[in-house]
Amino acid sequence: MNLKTRLFGKPYHFGSIKELLAKANEEKSGDVIAGIAASSAAERIAAKRVLAEVTLEELRKNPVIPYEEDEVTRVIDDAVREPIYEKIKHWTVRELREFILDHKTSGEQIKHISKGLTSEMVAAVAKLMSNMDLVYASSKIRNRAKANTEHGQPGVLAYRLQPNHPSDSVEGILASVMEGLTYGCGDAVLGINPNEDTVENTMKLMKAAHDFVEEWGIPTQTCVLSHITSQMKAVKQGAPTDVFFQSVAGTEDANKAFGITAKLLDEAHELIKKKGCATGPNLMYFETGQGSEQSLNAHHGADEMTLEARTYGFAKRYDPFMVNNVSGFIGPETLYDGKQIIRASLEDHFMGKLTGLPMGMAPCYTNHTMADQNDQENAIMLLAMAGSNYFMGVPGSDDCMLSYQDTSYHDDATLRELLNLRPVPEFEKWLEEMGLMKDGKLTEIAGDPSIFAKKKPLGKKGARRNG
Repeated sequence: MNLKTRLFGKPYHFGSIKELLAKANEEKSGDVIAGIAASSAAERIAAKRVLAEVTLEELRKNPVIPYEEDEVTRVIDDAVREPIYEKIKHWTVRELREFILDHKTSGEQIKHISKGLTSEMVAAVAKLMSNMDLVYASSKIRNRAKANTEHGQPGVLAYRLQPNHPSDSVEGILASVMEGLTYGCGDAVLGINPNEDTVENTMKLMKAAHDFVEEWGIPTQTCVLSHITSQMKAVKQGAPTDVFFQSVAGTEDANKAFGITAKLLDEAHELIKKKGCATGPNLMYFETGQGSEQSLNAHHGADEMTLEARTYGFAKRYDPFMVNNVSGFIGPETLYDGKQIIRASLEDHFMGKLTGLPMGMAPCYTNHTMADQNDQENAIMLLAMAGSNYFMGVPGSDDCMLSYQDTSYHDDATLRELLNLRPVPEFEKWLEEMGLMKDGKLTEIAGDPSIFAKKKPLGKKGARRNG
């Protein structure tokens, strides 16, 4: 395996696939802090040149963490569809890129060959793409998923309504839910991040969200984003919920720091299939983002982008309903500024889609990061063009419980209008029946949650209405 090249008369040699992948990555502060980033733009270009001629077979034989040492590696490698892999294993990364970007290559053809890829291959090809390449390639791929309702259809842009409250006040949470619904948010999921992660509080919030959705006949799904073990205990005690949530990572050590293993998630997946309220078949909700392994010192010398691709390979095992990327959530120690957040978001969206996942995006940022509202708006416009399945809906863009900046209800409505996209069909019908939308556009009463005090509920508690 030749990992050498000359650039501008200077020789470059990379000692391993892991080093090559790290040096070929676009600049990320997490890689710089870890001491694995390219030392110059010239070295980065040299690494990309060498990576372009590496074969897919060489990448499979050289995962960034060996098969024997890491559960995530084993999950990814064991899932490879061998007949498909055998047909493409002699392709170089350059040839894979050319195949994906060729205007004659369809999304279905890309999805077919993706079953023969490992996460290192997915990361490698993304490293050779420009931002426009990532948008164009992503726009070809549609990955649909269904719990109670389905998202990912052409022409549809859904939203997770995120009604967090710093004291987990049910009254405050439902006030945010009602406001978000009046802006057309909530067709992806009503997802509550609890401040207090206990079984009792999780049960309280699960019941409140479920009862509200039942009462108003809202065609959507509910989720409380406690730790997976809290959710499992709550459901075993009879609490109603539609999908299970968990943050996941790209190394076994990072997942252990999150308090999870593949075995635990296997058990959770079986439990939600038996005891969850949604029809499915997709019943898991994962959150990911570049840099979690670096922040936990669980990266094993691998770059944060490649580890994020491995996160998707791990998540694929559970055929999830949603995967939400929050690469800007950690801070400048992993992604320093708006430019790095935008690039990472485009990479992650593409890598998740190429892995076969129903990707939603939250190009968020913390207040100590060198990013602002304009960076975030640039990101969501690019990602909407790229075909993101959904975005977040947060009151006023500012999450008062988690203390970070995300997309607002107003951003969501603007994106749909800008790109002529619609809500999930059943949800749009519900909005029309509530008088909130007509012909795909919000009406004059949008943003007025008092309509819930003026109207009679459209559903019947205990029997979910499906449009």
